[in-house]
Amino acid sequence: MNILGSVVERAFRTLKMIDLKIRPIHHHLADRVRAHVFLCMLAYYVEWHMRQALASILFDDHDKASAAAERESVVKKAVRSDAAKVKVATKMTPEGYTAQSFRSLLSFLGTIVKSWVKPRGTSSLPFTIITTPTEHQRRALDLLGVSINP
Repeated sequence: MNILGSVVERAFRTLKMIDLKIRPIHHHLADRVRAHVFLCMLAYYVEWHMRQALASILFDDHDKASAAAERESVVKKAVRSDAAKVKVATKMTPEGYTAQSFRSLLSFLGTIVKSWVKPRGTSSLPFTIITTPTEHQRRALDLLGVSINP
């Protein structure tokens, strides 16, 4: 299998099974099939961009240039950079954060909650409250360029 084929296979696995968990939906109308494929590809595109932005705190290789420089030939198997090997061995990022998989980071970010609160027995207006993100969550949100302030 060539490199493009392996990338396509990995994308399909990600779409259908691993991270996005988009299960097969059986459509019969052409417009619905096209819409389903579009949404699957859009979800994969968003995930790809998130992985690129979060590479420094994930187990992903964030120094691909040095890894490419160590590789003798484009035909040979790709190697990880020294920085990625250290990150995997220590399970820590260079900034001191715990390195995580994409799936575990999404679960970790999922613990940030926005609650709507209406005090009982008072005439106070309802308000929203957002859990305070940890330093690690704040770093991930900063890398994504996301603000959770109301």
